[in-house]
Amino acid sequence: MSTTESPFSSQEIASQGIKPDEYADIVRRLGRHPNKAELGMFGVMWSEHCCYKNSRPLLKQFPTTGPRIVVGPGENAGVVDLGQGLQLAFKIESHNHPSAVEPFQGAATGVGGILRDIFTMGARPIGLLNSLRFGNLEDPKTQRLFTGVVSGIAHYGNCVGVPTVGGEVYFDSAYSGNPLVNVMALGLMETPTIVKSGAAGIGNPVLYVGSTTGRDGMGGASFASAELTDESMDNRPAVQVGDPFLEKSLIEACLEAFKTGAVVAAQDMGAAGITCSTSEMAAKGGVGIEFDLDKVPARELGMTPYEYLLSESQERMLFVSQKGREQELIDIFQRWGLHAVVAGEVISEPVVRILFQGEVAASIPAKALAENTPLYERKLLSEPPEYVKLAWEWTSAKLPTCDVRGIEVQGEFLSWQDILLKLLNTPTIASKSWVYRQYDHQVQNNTVLLPGGADAAVLRLRPLSGSTVTNWESGVAATVDCNSRYVYLDPYEGAKAVVAEAARNLSCVGAQPLAVTDNLNFGSPEKEIGYWQLAYACKGISEGCRELGTPVTGGNVSLYNETFDAQGNPQAIYPTPVVGMVGLIEDLQKICGQGWQNVGDGIYLLGLPVSVKLELGGSEYLAVIHHTVAGKPPKIDFALERDVQQVCRYGISHKWISSAHDSAEGGLIVALAECCLSGNLGASINLGISSNEECRFDEVLFSEGGARILVSVPGTYQQVWESYLQAHLGNNWQKLGSVVNLSSGLTVSTLDDYEVMRIDIPQMDNVYHQAIAQRLAFYGHE
Repeated sequence: MSTTESPFSSQEIASQGIKPDEYADIVRRLGRHPNKAELGMFGVMWSEHCCYKNSRPLLKQFPTTGPRIVVGPGENAGVVDLGQGLQLAFKIESHNHPSAVEPFQGAATGVGGILRDIFTMGARPIGLLNSLRFGNLEDPKTQRLFTGVVSGIAHYGNCVGVPTVGGEVYFDSAYSGNPLVNVMALGLMETPTIVKSGAAGIGNPVLYVGSTTGRDGMGGASFASAELTDESMDNRPAVQVGDPFLEKSLIEACLEAFKTGAVVAAQDMGAAGITCSTSEMAAKGGVGIEFDLDKVPARELGMTPYEYLLSESQERMLFVSQKGREQELIDIFQRWGLHAVVAGEVISEPVVRILFQGEVAASIPAKALAENTPLYERKLLSEPPEYVKLAWEWTSAKLPTCDVRGIEVQGEFLSWQDILLKLLNTPTIASKSWVYRQYDHQVQNNTVLLPGGADAAVLRLRPLSGSTVTNWESGVAATVDCNSRYVYLDPYEGAKAVVAEAARNLSCVGAQPLAVTDNLNFGSPEKEIGYWQLAYACKGISEGCRELGTPVTGGNVSLYNETFDAQGNPQAIYPTPVVGMVGLIEDLQKICGQGWQNVGDGIYLLGLPVSVKLELGGSEYLAVIHHTVAGKPPKIDFALERDVQQVCRYGISHKWISSAHDSAEGGLIVALAECCLSGNLGASINLGISSNEECRFDEVLFSEGGARILVSVPGTYQQVWESYLQAHLGNNWQKLGSVVNLSSGLTVSTLDDYEVMRIDIPQMDNVYHQAIAQRLAFYGHE
């Protein structure tokens, strides 16, 4: 075929997500025009979802090595060393666009996909976390997406038998048409060696194992790499359909197969299915793979090579087996009721050669699909965009005046107690018990701290069968975090704050932060503002991880998270770089949750004292009470952050601290309320400033930042604790008061005994725990 006569129209090429200059590059590389199957293969493999063509140059700045890093970026999941021969695999990925189109299956298959990334390494999944973003919960469409996503996560995780132990849920109109569903999984290595994905051994058989192949999930990788439109909302074939019970069998069969030593390499058939698994395995191994589609177990009749190659049917894997041992592996999978067939072999020519009905259906150099892909280093704005400049001009002087009693908002006087209740009733801050009650968070019996009761999830690490460890008392902590409003207002500072809060949450349960997996959810990188946000957020994450000693082991990039309004104008989500972080707990007897434990315990604020002025920029108070998203988010002082977190961990390790909770969304007063609600006890607080202090009391009560952690300490330890604080934090701490009984409620006073607020715990509890359920019940989604 002549390279000057294209068999495809420009519309057909564009429908595969391929730009005109990219198509010209494909023709140049092949020395001919591709056929339809090959065009589809390039379309999915050259999508942002698979090849990171816009983000790869930015990701290079991430720190990726460290004393505990065993496997860094480039494999199915990162792996860290936990000591005593135990290793933890972990990874986070998104399923945003599928969840927007079909929330139940979109979210369910997101869980299935991230679990396969874990057990493909040879690790047994032990826990799941999720980071979710939705529009305004008053919107019926958001209600449908929210309930569908939560049901999908619950269905798959509960059925497959992996506990969902933590996460976060935010609601903001910025996500109205484009929800975010990010799922993180943890697994404990169970095989003698880590299973890698690079094919090796010329002549070794290639095995297709797991479920059958159908037409579901067609072109899912390309679908995930384009803006959502009215047409894409009808694109249900791009959403996969999962079977968690089959996945449970696949977990057991794979781990059993890996232990035989007969598996040379393994790859999950996730995004781009057979195309991705064959090309990535071949490229990483520097070899080729010949693969016969006639051998693939199909669930539908009349499938074409294009459909086989682009299907993202779930619960499928690709293995390279040692030659002569393939039947041993096939027997294992058949015993678990799964398909297992030899469908190809490793070849010396570094190509992916696809056979169909006795003919070559596709033949492409493996590295052209998986490594030598397009790369765009885009021009970065020389200064912040106009929306940021305008936001930064805002100061608290633009708010109505306030005093120790409260503030007038739009003609209505609100006491600080009124405002606290409004914030606790905000779905982003309110209890997520409606969500996590649907998740089985105790299956496997390793969950130490239950959802809602601590700043991070904590899982017990059980010795593996055959392990020489007989008294393993350690655990692993995990969290997912991102304040996307901060990142929207200042991507660099906001991203640093994401890393700092993740580490702070781990420190609040007594865990030493180890490493990070990230999920970068952004709008279009082809637009100046979108790329500026992405570039500076990556810079912030990089700096944060270096400062806190938490290398990045891998993750996921999800761009083009945009929808179009009724006028056809694109609307991007808030930039949302979610950080999943894991930490080690050496002794599970030395951990704590966020709730007060004992009446009489002293309450301390670690970090900047109340008297230090903090701004309200980017705060939940400013957004909810004053309907304003503006200002500059809190800047991170990493020296203070490290000191505060180290002091918190040290106090927990010495059992001085009974509870710990960081001050985040809603500021100090919301954090105090959450400690009361978690512990079902009250608190008597003195702010340490006068009622006639020349300050804004809303800044005192609701500003965010300052590397702040609230801890409670029994009286027997308070003297040694305060001596330790003075030696290690100097003036960056404050005793705020003490824990009191439930009936006394939460009281907040000034130095001259003016009562800023007094509020009953049951009143807060009702608002806090019913906020989400009441909204769902009102719209018929109980």
